[in-house]
Amino acid sequence: MTPPRKIRTNVEKIMNKPITAHQRDAVVLPASPASLIAIDQVSVRFDQRLVLNNVSLAIAPREIVSLIGPNGAGKSTLVKVVLGLQKPSSGSRQIHGELKIGYVPQRFHLSKSMPLRVRDLFDLIRTTSDFRNQILEETGSANLLNRDVQDLSGGERQRVLLARALLIRPNLLVLDEPMQGLDIHSEEELYAYVRTLPERYGCAVLMVSHDLQWVMQGTQRVICLNHHICCSGTPANVLKDPAYQAIFGTERVPYEHHHDHCRHEDLHHEHHHDHANCDHAHDLPHIHPEVAIDLLDKSLKETEQ
Repeated sequence: MTPPRKIRTNVEKIMNKPITAHQRDAVVLPASPASLIAIDQVSVRFDQRLVLNNVSLAIAPREIVSLIGPNGAGKSTLVKVVLGLQKPSSGSRQIHGELKIGYVPQRFHLSKSMPLRVRDLFDLIRTTSDFRNQILEETGSANLLNRDVQDLSGGERQRVLLARALLIRPNLLVLDEPMQGLDIHSEEELYAYVRTLPERYGCAVLMVSHDLQWVMQGTQRVICLNHHICCSGTPANVLKDPAYQAIFGTERVPYEHHHDHCRHEDLHHEHHHDHANCDHAHDLPHIHPEVAIDLLDKSLKETEQ
């Protein structure tokens, strides 16, 4: 069923313009080849609960970064800070040049009262038909065009959301547990595909994942989070770190070395610092950058209201 014209028009108005959120908390810096975005000494409190404690990270162009940690470690909150959706209690979020973020959420719920076909979802994005067909074919979404979004299985929905995130041609792709609902074969295919994206489409990837085997085989840098950054670095170094082993144990995870031809040495370093006693406070600048963030879930909910 095609959505009523009024709904389609409202969705188009939202989806075809950059969406900004809490962007007064971000500083726009000149374009830099070193990083796309930098989170500097960010802490986030909810009432008296410290969810993130003095967290710093930067993401380089075409870099694949995996974010791991136990449940309740603050991973989703850190993703929201990266997206600009969560205001830090202290610290800063710095954007280098123009940043366009494609986002695949962990969960996506669409009300039954808002009928929407997969085709309609893709039609909201302005792109060439050739590029659209290419992305749909690569993600396995081409045969889903006439299905209602509400009727998709979990795996089908994730494929569609990944395709949609890529269609905006992001330079940073944020994936929050994107393999939920996929069978093992589909997981392997999609993981292999994600690993090719920096070279194929020139985007960096930040992925939250509990799949330690893929993290150690398919990523260039691992960040282990437990409210603060316990350790970070190459997969080989993180596997040997006592902080990682304290959380995930010492059982050997298969690791596959692959060459990284990007220059990241000036961007980050192996991180082994305990922030438990840090109490830095940092003023938040009041600047309004225009950063394009594709937030489908938020946009459709606003359209319903």
